[in-house]
Amino acid sequence: MAETPTDERPAKRAKIEENDREEEEEEQEEDAVMDEPVRASDLYLDTINRAALDFDFEKVCSVSTSNINIYGCLVCGKYFQGRGRKSYAYSHSIHDDHHVFINLETTKVYVLPDGYPVSDPSLDDIAYVLHPTFTKSSLPPTPSQPPPTKPAYDLASNAYVPGYVGLNNIKHNDHMNVIIHALLHISPLRDALLLSPTNSKNGTELTRRFSALAKKLWNPRLFKAQVSPHEFLQEVNRASGGKFRLEQQGDPVDFLGWLLNRLHKDLGGTKKKNSSIIFSTFQGQLRVDTQQVVVSGDGEAKPRFDIDREIKSTISPFLFLSIDLPPPPLFQDAIEKNIIPQVSLQSVLAKYDGKTAQESLGNLRRYQCQSLPPYVILHFKRFTKNAFVEEKNPTIVNFPLNGLDLREYLSTPSPKPLLYDLVANVTHESVAGTTRDKINTVWKVHVRAGERWYQIQDLIVEETRKEMIFLGETVLQIWERRKE
Repeated sequence: MAETPTDERPAKRAKIEENDREEEEEEQEEDAVMDEPVRASDLYLDTINRAALDFDFEKVCSVSTSNINIYGCLVCGKYFQGRGRKSYAYSHSIHDDHHVFINLETTKVYVLPDGYPVSDPSLDDIAYVLHPTFTKSSLPPTPSQPPPTKPAYDLASNAYVPGYVGLNNIKHNDHMNVIIHALLHISPLRDALLLSPTNSKNGTELTRRFSALAKKLWNPRLFKAQVSPHEFLQEVNRASGGKFRLEQQGDPVDFLGWLLNRLHKDLGGTKKKNSSIIFSTFQGQLRVDTQQVVVSGDGEAKPRFDIDREIKSTISPFLFLSIDLPPPPLFQDAIEKNIIPQVSLQSVLAKYDGKTAQESLGNLRRYQCQSLPPYVILHFKRFTKNAFVEEKNPTIVNFPLNGLDLREYLSTPSPKPLLYDLVANVTHESVAGTTRDKINTVWKVHVRAGERWYQIQDLIVEETRKEMIFLGETVLQIWERRKE
C-alpha cells in the first residue's frame, strides 16, 4: 500500500476535522428538535458507574485521538467521538452494550444507539464533577480564614478539605504540582479562575485548562478525593515547546517564572502595571544602583560605593525576589559534621535594604524596593552550578509564619509596619550531600488554612504542626500582605 505523500496529510487532516464538525452541527440540529421530555424509567441510568468516571484527562477520542465533539461513556469512562450512526460512540454502544453517554463540553446526556437525550436530576452530580461552577457567594475561604468545619466526602466516603487535595504525580511532575498548589491558594488569582465561565472562548487553551484545574481542586463534590493535573500539564508541555514535561524532573522556580509570564500574556496583559491579574497580584518595582569598581591602592578589603563618582540607578519590575544564601562551611571536624548551618530570613533580606553592596563582574550593585505587591514571592537560591556538578546549599532559613515587616526594604519609608503573613512554602528534599540529586528529589509544599497548615506531596496530604515547617530546605515562599 502506497504511503500518503507528506504534503497531502494536512489536507486529509483538515477534511477529517471538517467532517467531524459537520457531524457535530447535525447533532446540534437534532437537539434543537428533540424537546420532548423522556421518562427516567425508559433509560439505562442504573448502568452508570460513577466510580469509573475520571474527567481529569485530555478530552480526546480513545480511538481517533480527535478532540472535536467528544462524548464520555458513563458506564466505562472511555471517551469517544460523535454519537451519529458512523461514530465511535455509536459503535461502542452496540458492541459493548454501554448506552449512556455525556457530551464533555455541553454536559448533555444521551442514550445510544437510540440517540435520544436524557434529562434527569440524578445526573446533576456528574455534570458538576465534569464542570464545577462557582459564584461570588460560593467562593472558598481565603488562606487566612479557617476552612469549613465540616469536611467533604467522595464516593468512597473518604473525607477531604476542598483545595487541600492531592495531585497525581504522573511521572516526574512533582516540581510542577507544588507550584500549582501554591498559586491556587493565592485568593485573587484563584477567585478569578474559579469565576471564569466554563466554556469561555476568552484567553487561551492554557488559561482555560488552568481554570478547569482550579475548579476541580476546590470542588466540594468530588467523586475521588484527588485530582490529576494531566490535562493542564499536557497543554503546558505544548505551550512551553517541550521545556516542561511530565516525564522530566525540573525546577519549580523555572516553572513558576514561565507560568506567571505566560498567564499574564495569555490574559491580555501588557507591560503596563496592573494590566492583568498576575501583575496586580505579584508585580513590584525594584531600584538597582550600579557603580563600576575602582581598585584602590590602600588595600581596602571590600569595595564600597563612592558618593563622589557617578551612580547609575534603574527601576525595573519584578515578580519575585531572589535571596542569596551564605555559603556553608567548607571544612567541618568530626564534632561539627552533623551541624547544619542556619540563617535568619531578616539577615538574607538585607540584600534589599538599599545599603548592602554586592560585587559582580567589576560592578557594585545595591537593591531596594520601590513598591511591594499584595503577594511577595521569595526565591532562595539553593543551587549553584560549576563545570562539573550542580551543588545544593543545605542552609536552613529561620522565618516567622506571621508578621514579617518589610517596610525597611522600601525606598520610601513607611510610618506604619508593612506586615506580611506566609501563605505557601515550597521545600526540597534529596539524599544527604552537597550535590543536587534530581532522581531522588522530593518537592513538598506547605499551604495555610487559617491557623492550620497542610503539607502536600503529590497524593499525600497531611495536616502538619507549625514547628515542622521550619525544618525543610525552603526554595520558594509566597507572602500575603496583611490588610489594615
